[in-house]
Amino acid sequence: MTKKELVSEVIKRLKKEYPDTGCSLEYSDAWKLLVSVRLAAQCTDERVNIVVRDLYDKFPDIDALADADVNDIEKIVRPCGLGKSKAKDIKACMSMLRDEYGYRVPDTMDDLLRLPGVGRKSANLILGDVYGKPAIVTDTHCIRLCNRIGLVKDEYDPAKVEKALWKIVPPEEGNNLCHRFVDHGRKVCSARKDPDCENCCLSDICKYKP
Repeated sequence: MTKKELVSEVIKRLKKEYPDTGCSLEYSDAWKLLVSVRLAAQCTDERVNIVVRDLYDKFPDIDALADADVNDIEKIVRPCGLGKSKAKDIKACMSMLRDEYGYRVPDTMDDLLRLPGVGRKSANLILGDVYGKPAIVTDTHCIRLCNRIGLVKDEYDPAKVEKALWKIVPPEEGNNLCHRFVDHGRKVCSARKDPDCENCCLSDICKYKP
């Protein structure tokens, strides 16, 4: 089975297993997804979803965050870890959205990467979830599963995994496939314990050997 054939089968099976996949970060506006994805670095999505409620109670829009004192932002986002750097990035990012982009979150990779605290993973999430564009989000679940399944071999650099997946994943499938990798990683193919291969819909085509 070639890698294209393998990923095609993986896509088909994960679609059946997780038909209603989607981003686990809760948001109602594109700029809020930018904030959440920055806070999610080295933090669980569940905690981010709780913390942002307090953040938006005090700073309900782009202007409020852009004008806020960084220390006030940090006090709220501290439970997500790396509070100082995240607060600084959030304020700077909102300032740039207001001052350079007319309050609109950019819809191109180049423009998104100009925003403070936004890397390729975050930019791909915005492009895929907000704008419905082809996207591949190489988070820890994606990287772990791609190595275990055999879509890549001993490759843990996010940019290199993304590049490898672009070669074999149909563009229209990339965004939801990565969401389903998260679903499957949390439910079955965990990093914190041995994967539950007996109950895995990919066990007969996966390269991982317990």
